[in-house]
Amino acid sequence: MKRFVYGALGAVAAAAVATPAFAQAGCTRERLQEIADQYRAAQADGRAIMHMKPMGEWVNYNENFELSSMTYGGVIATPQKVDWDRSFYDTVACTVYIESIITNPEQPYVLATMIRASGGPGSGAGTISGFDVIVTDEDDWLFNAEKTLYYAQREDWSEIPEARRNTREELRAAADAYLDLFKDKSVSVPWGIPCARLEGSVYTGKGQPDDDCNVGVPDNVDMVDRRYVIDPVVGSVAVFLRMGQNRRPDAHVFRIEDGKLRFIHTITNCGEQENCGFGPFKEMVERNPGVWPNLDHVAVVTRPQR
Repeated sequence: MKRFVYGALGAVAAAAVATPAFAQAGCTRERLQEIADQYRAAQADGRAIMHMKPMGEWVNYNENFELSSMTYGGVIATPQKVDWDRSFYDTVACTVYIESIITNPEQPYVLATMIRASGGPGSGAGTISGFDVIVTDEDDWLFNAEKTLYYAQREDWSEIPEARRNTREELRAAADAYLDLFKDKSVSVPWGIPCARLEGSVYTGKGQPDDDCNVGVPDNVDMVDRRYVIDPVVGSVAVFLRMGQNRRPDAHVFRIEDGKLRFIHTITNCGEQENCGFGPFKEMVERNPGVWPNLDHVAVVTRPQR
């Protein structure tokens, strides 16, 4: 089912003082964790204004890079039972990333959410300044929420020991190398072994020590307008971008260990084209049943990163 973008403003007035929409002075990890928990409560209750505090005087709520509404029409305006999520915290950019899986058979979703806040010293630090949500559902790229949940919950994105953490610059460079490969096949990508890629619900890993993500990407595809959430504590980089000629809303999310790619997630909204124009996904699976490997031998991670 395709979602319609409503013309209602996603802005709300709050008691907090006005803050810049984008701040670079950073904020605490504790505050970003609090924002993530507020978002979870808001999504469960369908009342963002009640839970997401403090907000700036003017806060845009976007879905698939278009203005939507927190109070009517947007996903966050309808209570959702989230079956699983994982969050990352960029204390430099003062930004939270949350990946959410909703398997409700009446309306399943996989969501990629970026929440921006103001940084710097003083009482205004951590004031929420904007939301971007990439919404995918049954007609989007390789979509199957139950299968996405099955694979995501078997991946370990736990904290990396401090002595082994990569710098922000190293993490971004590794993510950019993978994204640049879509346009330039001469790019050297820091492939890790093992590595598994979760693209929509399609999984490349078999739960084996020789799993490899270097299984090919399309040619001559622009990955532009990139925005980053970088969390060295868990070696993660979430990139919101516009993909390809159709400039599709897309999130690529990376787990990087010792400078090498370990996990890659892709969440892509296809607009009005079913499965981004590649034909019904169900038929693709019938032709290629191996896209959903059995990982029952891999333990479920009971405590996803939060």
